[in-house]
Amino acid sequence: MPSTSGVSTSRASTSGASRSGASRAGAKPAGAARSAAKTAKTAKPAKPVKPVKKGALAAGAARASGERAKRRSTPLIASAAAAAPVAPVVQAVPAAVAAAPDASTTPSSGKHRPQPVAKVVPTRKAVARSGSRTTKPAKPARPAREGTAVATASTRHTEAEPKVRTLKAVTDETVVPLDVADPTTSRSIAPGVEELLTAGIAAVRVASEAAGISSDDVERHIASLLSFVRRRVTGDYTVDEFGFDEDFTRHFYLPVLRPLYKSWFRVEVRGIENIPAEGGGLVVANHSGTVAMDSLMTQVAVHDEHPAHRHLRMLGADLVFQTPVIGQVARKSGSTLAANPDAERLLSSGELAGVWPEGFKGVGKPFSERYKLQRFGRGGFVSAALKTGAPIIPCSIVGAEEIYPIIGNMKTVARLLGAPYAPITPTWPLLGPLGLIPLPSKWIIEFGSPVETADLGPNAADDPMLVFDLTDQVRETIQQTLYSLLMQRRSVFF
Repeated sequence: MPSTSGVSTSRASTSGASRSGASRAGAKPAGAARSAAKTAKTAKPAKPVKPVKKGALAAGAARASGERAKRRSTPLIASAAAAAPVAPVVQAVPAAVAAAPDASTTPSSGKHRPQPVAKVVPTRKAVARSGSRTTKPAKPARPAREGTAVATASTRHTEAEPKVRTLKAVTDETVVPLDVADPTTSRSIAPGVEELLTAGIAAVRVASEAAGISSDDVERHIASLLSFVRRRVTGDYTVDEFGFDEDFTRHFYLPVLRPLYKSWFRVEVRGIENIPAEGGGLVVANHSGTVAMDSLMTQVAVHDEHPAHRHLRMLGADLVFQTPVIGQVARKSGSTLAANPDAERLLSSGELAGVWPEGFKGVGKPFSERYKLQRFGRGGFVSAALKTGAPIIPCSIVGAEEIYPIIGNMKTVARLLGAPYAPITPTWPLLGPLGLIPLPSKWIIEFGSPVETADLGPNAADDPMLVFDLTDQVRETIQQTLYSLLMQRRSVFF
């Protein structure tokens, strides 16, 4: 009996222990469930996961496959790539895009979206690296003109040999015909130039008619000016040993002075027949007018009024050729230094020379001493005429004294400027630049009878008394002629 009770006692303890352990094991899941419920209440609801767009994945896969295809098509060695032809452009759908399921058939997609198609096209950089060129479509051949042979298929691909054009000698009398351009293929180099020229010519004609000038004369002068410009550009003109440019004098210098000669001073010329038609001659004239306008008007008178249209080669002072611009123009118009060697060379070569012996004493004298000749120097012009046997033609000029009447002289200013005089006139310097405009006085230029020197011989130039007598004779002739012209003149300006 004692043994049986012990066994029962142990079983009872074992069952009690097992029930207590089961109660503890059941309590753990119940606590976990309660903690999970609390967490579920406090936690925020999770955002729904957006479905991945299969179209974007397909496009990315296509770009990746395109890049791999470019890397495969790019050669590693340039020489091998130059020999291998460029693979033609293939528009293919990558396998990844083909294998991708259609978005329209999947239940997750709500709307139908077209699948993008990637094009595998080699870039310009890849083509440049490969060394090959892309072929351009050939241009359609132009139809052959009449009279020309059509190239055959065998000669089309052969290179044409350069044609050598032979040059033929053509004389000046031969008239070379000009090729007439095809009106269908010719084009204007400067569109609108023809219309501008037409409008300009029409405007010139209207202006000339309004001014009372013949339009034909205006057009002739314009054509002459254009021809002069062409000769200056091409260098088709001559200059003599003294610097005389006849083309410049005839077509530019004299035309600039003619408006003053004809319209402003209204010069009247007398005794032009006393100037020889050919051979040497020395014109001796009085000098006046503050500015040497009388020498310029005498030069125009000799050229325009003389039947032979001779050029008067003037002898000027050193100051003229030392002045910028004026010196160059004087040289080109035929002037030279007033020295006996130059005068003798001109007269010996048969030129018509002009001299104004009064110099700056005559140009710069006050208005109160007008038309009173100053001393003629030491007679150097007479000795030059005697050595060459050229006749001396006295010339008297009336009207030049009134263009700039000198009423004062600024000697201090003249000394500072290095000028022989600094004149004060009724308009200068009171009116400023307007004072430079000469007064429009009426001019008379008369050429007297020539004084022959050929009979005296060249040795007469060494006789000072003979030289003095001829100088005084010429001076008195000019002075008496001036008095006579002043008596005949009706007014200073008319």
